[in-house]
This record gives sequence, C-alpha cells and structure tokens, in this order.
Amino acid sequence: MLQSRALVIALILLLSTTLPEVQSKSIFEKDRRDLLAIPEAIASYVSEAVNKVYPKVSQFLLDTVQSPTVVAARQRFVKEAAKVSIMFEQLIEKIKNLWYTRVLGY
Repeated sequence: MLQSRALVIALILLLSTTLPEVQSKSIFEKDRRDLLAIPEAIASYVSEAVNKVYPKVSQFLLDTVQSPTVVAARQRFVKEAAKVSIMFEQLIEKIKNLWYTRVLGY
C-alpha cells in the first residue's frame, strides 16, 4: 500500500519542477501557456503533506524526481505541452474569427 502511494506521489512530482501558486486565468487570455500550473500546485501540496508525515519518503521522492531519466521525461513533456498550448491558442483565435465574421457579421 505504501509503495503504490509512493508511486502516485512520484508521478505527481514528475509533473512539477517548480512549485508556484496557481493563479486564476482565463483560457482565452493571450499569454496562457501555463498548462502545468495545476499539476505543480497539486505536487506542492502533496509534497508538503508527505514531508510532514514521512520525511524519508519525501526525500526519496525528491531524489527520484531529480534523477536524469525523470528530468529528461519531464522536459519532453513540457516541450510537447508547449506545442499543444500553441495549437490550442491558434484554435481559439480561429473560433473567435469565425464567430465574429460568420455569426456576428463583422
């Protein structure tokens, strides 16, 4: 049971390198490329909770997240998430354009 919890926590920590607070932003805002804000916030809270209860497990997870394999996987994930974010922004702009030209007749 402890191993499965540790694996879940490790996966959550995998998604985070920094642990900023999540700021509320609309997905329609122009500079919205922070797809990892929510996983980072979750990882921050989980990390703090684990550290309070199981400091040794917390240190193990921190060491695991900082291993070269995990860092490389996270960098690839961040790269792909940035691509998806850009494509999503382009889609939103196309939808806005269609709305203004076809529906509203501007």
